[in-house]
Amino acid sequence: MNINRRASRQIAMLLLAVVLLITAGCGKEERKSPAESTAQDGDVTLVIGAYSVVKDAFSELLPQFQAYWKEQTGQKVVFQESYEASGTQARAIAGGFEADVAVLAMEGDLDKISDAGFITQDWKAQPNQGLITKSIVVLGTREGNPKGIKDWDDLTRKDVKVLYPNPKTSGGAQWDINAIYGAGLKKSEEETGTKDPEFAKQYLESIHKNVESLDKSGRASMAAFEYGVGDVIVTYENELLARVMNGVKYDIVVPKNTILIENPAAVVDKNADKHGTRKVAEAFISYLQSEEAQRTFVKYGFRSVDEKIAQESKDKYAVPEGLFDISYLGGWKEVRQNLYSKKGIWYQVLAGI
Repeated sequence: MNINRRASRQIAMLLLAVVLLITAGCGKEERKSPAESTAQDGDVTLVIGAYSVVKDAFSELLPQFQAYWKEQTGQKVVFQESYEASGTQARAIAGGFEADVAVLAMEGDLDKISDAGFITQDWKAQPNQGLITKSIVVLGTREGNPKGIKDWDDLTRKDVKVLYPNPKTSGGAQWDINAIYGAGLKKSEEETGTKDPEFAKQYLESIHKNVESLDKSGRASMAAFEYGVGDVIVTYENELLARVMNGVKYDIVVPKNTILIENPAAVVDKNADKHGTRKVAEAFISYLQSEEAQRTFVKYGFRSVDEKIAQESKDKYAVPEGLFDISYLGGWKEVRQNLYSKKGIWYQVLAGI
């Protein structure tokens, strides 16, 4: 790294640190809706624990549900909102944060809450197996794609600096790691006819060597990229689509082989029963599956779980040739054991084993 580049990166990281400190100092405000701070007599307060990526869509969806619930029942819903990295949010709810509803990045994070005894229902019995949005893992570059990024292989080059968040705290990061590891399996299968876990591990390691930093969440990683850190970011497609639609000049590169992201939501039974909010919590989860809500999610770059809305919006999204889902990696139980256990592949990569 030359002196000018080092100085530029240090300035960018300093600016990012200041922003993150300010954000941390304001963190408590995210537990309450900007529009409503306290519930009046006859109102109902719904506490939402969500992963950070849905925050922008929820700025529109929550008022929509407020209007819907008022029309249906005459009652006003007051929201208290908390947005965090998905893994962090799951641990908070499992540890006692009294959210009535959990909206998280992946199945495994809802499982943590279930294992702690706070979700007692079969949340997968809901429509669309409890999923409210879909996306895929893509690559984001600066305008014009100055490094000529075309696929995962380019992220192994020494001149390319990569960003993705920390899978210990971020559900989005686990989707990113799963995408890279799965792409390695696909590549080995294309070349040899069989999946080779060792090849996939080395593929992940060759990309991870170029990672600039492991941020707490997908949003923090995106903030770092926006402040000039890194050449390419591994992230949700919807994160980039939403920014491009708002005029931010990024190029989106869709790898040949990448993973389908599936995001679930569920009522946190123990808390909803305690607070007397089960009826409105269940209605809110159901509303997120509605055509109105699904169209709003599409507006913010997500892929719809509703077949009708998915067909309406299909021209907006690329369909990668080698798109795979979590079952290609053996399902979440196997992924948690093989990749993210204490002796798993991800921690072997971190340790250089």
